[in-house]
Amino acid sequence: MRKLTKGIAPFLALALVAAACGGDDDDTATTDAPAATDAPAATDAPAATDAPVATDAPDAPDTTDAPAVTSPPPAAEILTDFGVDDDVIRVGLNADLSGIFAPLVTQIVAGQEAYWDIVNDNGGIAGRQVELVIKDSGYDVPTHLENYAEMADEGPDGVIMFSQSTGSPHTAATTESLVKDNLLAIPLSWYSGWAEPTQLGSNVMELYTSYCLEAMNGVEYLAGENSATTIGIVSFPGEYGQDGAQGAKKAAEALGLEVVYDGEGAVVPGSDQTPVITELVAANPDIVWATLNPGTLAEILGGAYQQGLRATWSGNSPSWNYQLLATDLGPIADEVYWHSTYTALWGAVDSPGMTAMIEGMRAKQPDAVLSDSYIVSWTEGMATQAVLEQAAANGDMTRAGAVAALQDVQVDFQGLAPDQTWSGAPNDYIVRESYIYDVDISKFSAGATVSEEGGTGFTLLTGPYVGEIAGNYDFQEACFKAG
Repeated sequence: MRKLTKGIAPFLALALVAAACGGDDDDTATTDAPAATDAPAATDAPAATDAPVATDAPDAPDTTDAPAVTSPPPAAEILTDFGVDDDVIRVGLNADLSGIFAPLVTQIVAGQEAYWDIVNDNGGIAGRQVELVIKDSGYDVPTHLENYAEMADEGPDGVIMFSQSTGSPHTAATTESLVKDNLLAIPLSWYSGWAEPTQLGSNVMELYTSYCLEAMNGVEYLAGENSATTIGIVSFPGEYGQDGAQGAKKAAEALGLEVVYDGEGAVVPGSDQTPVITELVAANPDIVWATLNPGTLAEILGGAYQQGLRATWSGNSPSWNYQLLATDLGPIADEVYWHSTYTALWGAVDSPGMTAMIEGMRAKQPDAVLSDSYIVSWTEGMATQAVLEQAAANGDMTRAGAVAALQDVQVDFQGLAPDQTWSGAPNDYIVRESYIYDVDISKFSAGATVSEEGGTGFTLLTGPYVGEIAGNYDFQEACFKAG
């Protein structure tokens, strides 16, 4: 049902964006990265060298169990080439630590550091310590490519695979090189093209569902709960924004919703959004689907609300940042925004994976800001660990061996996300489930750390959820293709 209207104070879009997604007083430190904004301080990544690098010991004995990844034992003899020696396995993160998604990504990177600290404390993989090589792309494609070249090299920064490659156009720019270099990459991107049965996705190990299928689920659920007949769509251009917009349009067509405002690709980050806001308000849709970043969502949602639009809003997961609840947008989001995403959120489910993740973060980074981003950290880590342990069991920890191991991997995410495999036809194995939450400011603990009892401001409405549209969708190619 549509949420009840509540009175709020006037909204100041520019001030909100600065409060939610800006500021340069954080001291986050990572390898080759400038300070990032609005994120918990992450421990320094180990230096990438040919010699083994030991993980700093905790002040007290650490009894945290290793994450529950079920894999066969390593072979007696293991082939290696780049990124692996007798003591160390180097894993790359080509991450946005200073660009538009830095508040999200810096937290995910910090969570991966905690994850691998625990794995290393419990003996590592095949008797080797896992060393993260972390480089900042600034959400810039040329910089991402420079980072890739350094980590694909045979030198001291060379890695066996990427446990994170931030961005859709950024990862897309490396797909041919991934194949040529026999490198596997987990994208921090949910573009539907990663699962397309072509060369584009052949070395890209996508996690969870895609922007396109997520949008189908979200629009179907929102329309049903709100008896909607009209929809507005606002998105960035490119593989992120337009993949989500295409999913929303496919759902609208299947449901008979009238698209009264089509803003697919119309929202350019950093530009004046007044024309978009004005046209959206004039169209007066019942529901709005957004594929944006949090700062731009805040500007458009806040501006449209200020001008009288009372639609129910949702959007692809990266559009939202729970820290917006600490700003003037909080009461607005509490009233009109439902959060769609790919995983369980902090404390939202009682499962072995959730318990292990919370205990792990409290053991390794007790002062980190409470965030749902660490679920992404843990699942990225679990998927990477599963590949590496399967490669070790196959006796082949070369780069090509890691790519080949993916066909044998099945990951049980222990309740953090839908379980996943990557073998067979993509239409048979792609993930179709997503989660939908009501933004609930009464459950938001501003400034809480992972060591405190608190929440990130959500009530689970449904999930893992598959609507009829996404469930019946015959996936043969990406929903959106640039050019």
